[in-house]
Amino acid sequence: MTKENYQHILEKTLKQLEQTKKRPRLLLHSCCGPCSSYVLEYLSTYFDITIFYYNPNIAPFEEFTFRAEEQQKLLKEISLASPASFLLGTYDSAAFFELAKGHENEPEGGLRCKACYKLRLRKTAEEAKKEGFDYFTTTLSISPHKDAQSLNQIGKELSEEYDIPYLFSDFKKRDGYRRSCQLSEIYGLYRQNYCGCPYSKLEADLRHGNSNQNSHN
Repeated sequence: MTKENYQHILEKTLKQLEQTKKRPRLLLHSCCGPCSSYVLEYLSTYFDITIFYYNPNIAPFEEFTFRAEEQQKLLKEISLASPASFLLGTYDSAAFFELAKGHENEPEGGLRCKACYKLRLRKTAEEAKKEGFDYFTTTLSISPHKDAQSLNQIGKELSEEYDIPYLFSDFKKRDGYRRSCQLSEIYGLYRQNYCGCPYSKLEADLRHGNSNQNSHN
């Protein structure tokens, strides 16, 4: 099956928005401050952005809270074309552990991860619909470890289900991941070496020990 070039689709969407001279409201699901940094810098020219921090996969709760605080710290300090706001989602770890049953030993990128993508994107779509946003999307595709094809397919399905446009994207393109690393250094952001769930942490510890030098979201 031919892979879609979601960066190309995004660029076409942004060009159309420039022509209409409108600034739609975007609900941007974020996994963490570092991964959102480049996305915010890139999209704030075109959208009024609200960051939606909904990540029930992150454990323990202290890690969830710390990443949320880092996200808010970035929003206060980063220079953007237009300021972004912050919306904190509930910490529903039971929902994540329920979907992970039977998939605990799968490597990262397997069915457990795809179910987690859908859990977080569904909640984003629900919130976007409820609050009258014009688009929803996620920062997740910025990571080299995340499958942009799967993310965008899930976004498309949820867009049709909730009748709200999904902003197709592959933020790792155009050196997006590299730029997010640069911005993390500029703003002194905490960068973790695992996506957040205990299964990915175990996998990361086996590969790299307990180093927190490389963001894995």
